[in-house]
Amino acid sequence: MAKYKIAWMPGDGVGIDVLKAAKIVLDKVGLDAEYIPADVGWEFWVNEGEPLPERTVKTMKETDCSLFGAITSKPSRVAQKELSPKLQGKGLSYRSPIVRIRQMFDLYICFRPCYAYEGNPLNYKDGIDLVIFRENTEDLYSGIEFDRVPEEMLKIKGMEKCPPDAAVSLKIITRRKSERIIRAAFEFAKENNRKRVTCVHKANVVRAADGLFLDVFNQVLKEYPNIKADNANVDALGMWLLKNPLDYEVMVAPNLYGDIISDLSSQMVGGLGFASSGNIGDNYGVFEPTHGSAPRHAGLNKVNPIATILASKQMLDWLGEKELASKIGIAVAKVIREGKVRTYDMEGTASTTQMANAIASVLQ
Repeated sequence: MAKYKIAWMPGDGVGIDVLKAAKIVLDKVGLDAEYIPADVGWEFWVNEGEPLPERTVKTMKETDCSLFGAITSKPSRVAQKELSPKLQGKGLSYRSPIVRIRQMFDLYICFRPCYAYEGNPLNYKDGIDLVIFRENTEDLYSGIEFDRVPEEMLKIKGMEKCPPDAAVSLKIITRRKSERIIRAAFEFAKENNRKRVTCVHKANVVRAADGLFLDVFNQVLKEYPNIKADNANVDALGMWLLKNPLDYEVMVAPNLYGDIISDLSSQMVGGLGFASSGNIGDNYGVFEPTHGSAPRHAGLNKVNPIATILASKQMLDWLGEKELASKIGIAVAKVIREGKVRTYDMEGTASTTQMANAIASVLQ
């Protein structure tokens, strides 16, 4: 019997290609695992009206963790029009399955490392080595939205300023969820000898919600006197991060800001082809590249699989397979440093499979 059971969730588009590439590396490194196929994505929305079928949730609950490819997501109104004819008019509403998974399994940490590998021609600056802790379950991703303001809401003091035909999305920030993501960021800094933790917010304008997040940060930092703690408005941070990226080590942010700054940071170390993500809770983890499904590249065996291979490295770390994870990290770094195999985004001609094979070939 295999040591681990892993839900295998390719999803849409290039998700299929990059998970195949990750499997080449995982097999070569010798992970003792059974990979359980799990349905997720656009195809199942179109044909079943559910991009995250209940059978997939059941599979996830019976496994140790999941490796996830990519998802095609479209606005709900567009998604409804693309449903199969038998499902049209049934009032079904599309919502991103990965967002639902994060909330369903309480995967409150979105862990996104951004590291400038030596020899990567796409590095904005060499030496970038930062980690983003993005709160993963609330904020504007909570899914509490209204196409029109409910009449009951218009009776609330202050809401008389809101046009009755306005669409409303609620920004939910809670003290408990803020504290656990902020504490996770400080604990990571403490355990990994990181000297600085930066809180990202917009409390000067979003005073109630972001103000709460900043207040919790200022309380938690008192427990870590040996770590430098500071904070910045998200717009200013975008400027300073580009100007002085080497100044930042660990950043912690609510959901939306974390999403934005992690994409910015990823671009500075080569783009989304190098951007891995761990969605981590107390009892489960889902690991994925942060890029989308890129349907124009689907099936072409073209895209860079390094982000997915690094996601599998994160998965191994989380499972406690530190030695195997380290081997993958060393192999990725060696292939990038040597520069003999590069995919199109790295100004090369290697295919997805060729990159995976190159990394697998140098595993020790």
